[in-house]
Amino acid sequence: MSSLQIFDHQGAPVRHGKAKVNDVRLHYMTAGTGAPLLLLHGVPKTSTYWYRIFPLLTSHFTLIAPDIRGFGDSEKPIGGYDMATIATDLAELMTSLGHDTFFVAGEDWGAAFAYAVAATNRQRVKKLSYGEMLLPGFGIEKWSFLNKENVESVHWSWHVAFFFLREIPEMLIRGKEEIFWTSWMKNETYDPSAISNVAAADWIRSASGPGGLRGIFEVYRAHFVNQELVLGWSKDKLTIPVLALSSAYFMGDEPLRQMENVAADIRFVELEHCGHSMALEQPQRVAEELINFFASSHSDY
Repeated sequence: MSSLQIFDHQGAPVRHGKAKVNDVRLHYMTAGTGAPLLLLHGVPKTSTYWYRIFPLLTSHFTLIAPDIRGFGDSEKPIGGYDMATIATDLAELMTSLGHDTFFVAGEDWGAAFAYAVAATNRQRVKKLSYGEMLLPGFGIEKWSFLNKENVESVHWSWHVAFFFLREIPEMLIRGKEEIFWTSWMKNETYDPSAISNVAAADWIRSASGPGGLRGIFEVYRAHFVNQELVLGWSKDKLTIPVLALSSAYFMGDEPLRQMENVAADIRFVELEHCGHSMALEQPQRVAEELINFFASSHSDY
């Protein structure tokens, strides 16, 4: 269990739980009152990614922040890392917690999973916040190319092809998790100090444990399955309201273009002086945008 303790707006510790769903045991945190909001972390992070934003949102929403399969204190099975399977995990988790309908927000791969949940549960997901991610089939491939434009940018995604390789990343990173993951995550920020030692230590703990690297790399190795899934889902665009949330330093207006491929009703917000880890670099601003977006209509609750 993480040593990073997280609190709600009243200073009370969040509640932890585990649920067996879709043949995998997921760890999750929950706190707050109001409409349910599912928060999904990216790679190589865990649910503790949201520790700065939890107390800013719990007076408005019932927050549910799980560790995705393969991450944190959730089980790390051999397979099931494609977007459809993970979306099923998360939808079943919300069912098990009694939430028939809900909001969903994610950053990085958490945003891709959030889109997958919305695309496969169209009667249940009422709004989607999609932050700092390129979808398979709509751009993640282009950003990983070795060319001058990418190398000179702030967003060259060289790791996409590297993580796709079988066994090679494990061989090179195992035993060096702290220096590799800390350096990689800080390099994608506008303010490297936003990746605190206590938060990084939890993600490194997860990556260093038994099976800890599996989920990180298998998410990337499911690329061609995910590509087919996304291209199929995109033929029927989402009609729910979508917030495309982005950082000026890293992805710019790309999340808007991503959502234009898959959704019809989009609001776009770009955060200045911010890099890829938005909820850590600009927690107050991210919280404000999520509150403004999700709390604007609670007629279903």
